[in-house]
Amino acid sequence: MNPFNLRLVAWEMTQACNLSCVHCRAGARMHADSDELSTREGRELIDGITRVGSPILILTGGEPLMRHDVFELARYGKESGLRVVLATNGVLVTPDLARDIALAGIQRVSISLDGPTAQHHDSFRKVAGAFDASLDGVANLKRAGVPVQINTTLTRGNRGDLASIMKLAEEIGAVAFHVFLLVPTGRAREMSGQEMGAKEYEETLLEFYRLGRKTTMETKATCAPQYYRILRQQAKIEGIEVNEKTFGLNAHTRGCLGGLSFVFVSHKGELQPCGYFDFQAGSVRDTPFHELWENAPLFRELRSFKLLEGKCGKCDYLRFCGGCRARAFELTGSYLAEEPYCAYKPPAVCKA
Repeated sequence: MNPFNLRLVAWEMTQACNLSCVHCRAGARMHADSDELSTREGRELIDGITRVGSPILILTGGEPLMRHDVFELARYGKESGLRVVLATNGVLVTPDLARDIALAGIQRVSISLDGPTAQHHDSFRKVAGAFDASLDGVANLKRAGVPVQINTTLTRGNRGDLASIMKLAEEIGAVAFHVFLLVPTGRAREMSGQEMGAKEYEETLLEFYRLGRKTTMETKATCAPQYYRILRQQAKIEGIEVNEKTFGLNAHTRGCLGGLSFVFVSHKGELQPCGYFDFQAGSVRDTPFHELWENAPLFRELRSFKLLEGKCGKCDYLRFCGGCRARAFELTGSYLAEEPYCAYKPPAVCKA
């Protein structure tokens, strides 16, 4: 029996997308892959997920709103007992589509904003007008009664805009603000020079911590497991006990969840620890979802923390952080290697 509780499943419903973002993990394109999971296979995937538990199902892409059956599958997920949420760029969310999202039972929609102005955001998205269209999408969702989360991918180019983007998220009524630290996979490999170094990561995540203490929005850092070390270090300095009352779900989550309580399903049904971790554990077209989740060798390795190499394996914050396995794999070829962009030196390493 797998002791790891599945909390989140991200399903890349399609690689089709109406934008051409420079940092796209999926390398999305205008037209769908003819080999993406069919509606029937999508239902079977949902059935397989429910055999494991009742996690949050994130419908993502590409742009999931470009799938004709997105609402049919969202309703099926909800009827199967899953909490269904949607990740979109927001550009396609008209008032009518926002009502369809609400009627499908989708409980939250995340929209990405990568700059505080049209100039900054549209340069990321490579489509003029994307910023204004996304803000219209947020407004339409709010009128339809659907909670909105703002996601921001941070790079060297926009890290200085973090406070401004967060302020904008507050002003437009977002219930949550999540930051993603760039992992150079997919099209984002072309942005490898925009990835922050260890010192910049530390400074940016510390700023995010301080901003998060001042907002009523839910905040979360993704692809930045060091944040959960920094949170505890700062809380200790400030004399704050880390619990759900003081830090919400951040008090309980771990930094890297890939293969532990989170799994990514590609548009072709391949399971990966996360969308940035380009290593497949198997396909639901060959093996049932629950069998892959419980028994795939890749996931078993990731769940054995004693296998982690370098300072990650010796770190006193291992159970809170774990290092980014996707970044380790992309930059070293080993997903068990130490986090390449962590500035922390564990006591065990300093004494060695």
